[in-house]
Amino acid sequence: MDQRQVFDVLVIGSGAAGLTVALNVADNAKVAVLSKDKLDSGSTRWAQGGIAAVLDSEDSIKAHIADTLNAGAGLCNYSAVRHTVENSTDAINWLIEQQVQFSKDSNNEYHLTKEGGHSHRRIIHAADATGVAVSEALVGQAITHKNISLFEHRVAIDVISCEKFKIPGKGVAGAYVLNEENGHVETFRARTVVIASGGASKSYLYTSNPDGTSGDGIAMAWRAGCRIANMEFNQFHPTCLYHPQAKNFLITEAVRGEGGHLKLPNGERFMHKFDERAELAPRDIVARAIDHEMKRLGADCLYLDISHKPKEFILEHFPNIYERCLEYGIDMSKQPIPVVPAAHYTCGGIVTDQSGRTDVPNLYAVGESAHTGLHGANRLASNSLLECIVYGKSAAAHILNIIKEKNDVAFAPDWDESQVTDSDEDVVISHNWDELRRFMWDYVGIVRTDKRLLRAQHRVQLLRQEILDFYGNHKVTSDLLELRNLVEVSELIIRCAILRKESRGLHYSLSHPDLLPVAYDTVLTP
Repeated sequence: MDQRQVFDVLVIGSGAAGLTVALNVADNAKVAVLSKDKLDSGSTRWAQGGIAAVLDSEDSIKAHIADTLNAGAGLCNYSAVRHTVENSTDAINWLIEQQVQFSKDSNNEYHLTKEGGHSHRRIIHAADATGVAVSEALVGQAITHKNISLFEHRVAIDVISCEKFKIPGKGVAGAYVLNEENGHVETFRARTVVIASGGASKSYLYTSNPDGTSGDGIAMAWRAGCRIANMEFNQFHPTCLYHPQAKNFLITEAVRGEGGHLKLPNGERFMHKFDERAELAPRDIVARAIDHEMKRLGADCLYLDISHKPKEFILEHFPNIYERCLEYGIDMSKQPIPVVPAAHYTCGGIVTDQSGRTDVPNLYAVGESAHTGLHGANRLASNSLLECIVYGKSAAAHILNIIKEKNDVAFAPDWDESQVTDSDEDVVISHNWDELRRFMWDYVGIVRTDKRLLRAQHRVQLLRQEILDFYGNHKVTSDLLELRNLVEVSELIIRCAILRKESRGLHYSLSHPDLLPVAYDTVLTP
């Protein structure tokens, strides 16, 4: 890359949120989009169930808002919820314009399914691979746009904040980025920077997410001077496939929405003991119920059974899940699927306003990296892709007003690695990576206590110092950068969890089992 190249907009992340911003500004701006791996390698592609939106005459904005607020356990920002839901139909129409091929029924109408926590069928989907359809369509549009430059195998190191890097100017000047293909650090200069790099579920030992979800954007924003909020609310997907060879494969909520039953190893159903909505209760309740029963029985997994439905029904609704399970010797039309909970979604993140603006001028955050207030203490199923599109479009609209001014980009010096050496001790990275994710799973998982959290805080502080010392003395690699970010976001998760003296939504503490009368956000300031 030409070191002197300057962009109007630098987007860190190539998922639904980042590409929505890029495509909505590109007619009037020069855009760079960075992807840690291939363009379609992020979490968007892994989304199975669909996108929640008000698309049926029997549904309403009021009902979708009410369901979102109910799932959020009193902590949603009402204006954020209303903004998202009111713009849901426009978001779906925009995706259809981008050539996303959603499933249709026998009447050639878009098929809508129902998921846990929803009072209506409002989930538009592309069979059971909605994320693939969205990702392929948006990547296809971005590749053909003359004003969008796409960069694969680029790992962002830090946003260049004028204040933090002591550069004359205000706001941001771009980002330092590792080019994995040649090992060099590049300086991407830009008038505005958009963090759309996803969540931090890789902080945990078991996760449904792809390998790249190491909280990079959240950690970079924190280091740049942004507030971070509600990191204690980590959503654990209740049903990930349990098999030694299966990596990060979740069984969509829609399986339960279409009549799947959760069962104990003896074939007995149990969800009715925990919630009157049984299998259609919100994810936090279902995940805790499974965790409770597994610990009570000493079981390695429980089971999700939809084999009572006709095979034709299963093949029509869940063709990809059927084929994937079959690869592991599981025929879901004849037998139950072994499942376990796994870290799935980060509800907290970088504090933003309705336009995606952060505390640092000209730095934006959208998608799972951001804390808009939409999800509250628990994300309602299929609201996440919706948030990516709605807030991606909102951020793009604001960015277009900013770049009209054509202000000069603050000059950022090139990366200096003259004082560091190649590491011959990469075992330090692998050991710390494993230790971090294990104690996060054991101490900061689905059920927490004060003692567990304090143990985790002690361990994370020691690890963080060790990792930062290593970072300061050795050339950067993608593994080292991810570990640096993981230990940063893990500490933020632990700090937020310690501050919350109640059980609400996704944060369940045996030390503080009751709900406080007043809901509050947990906001950390650098």
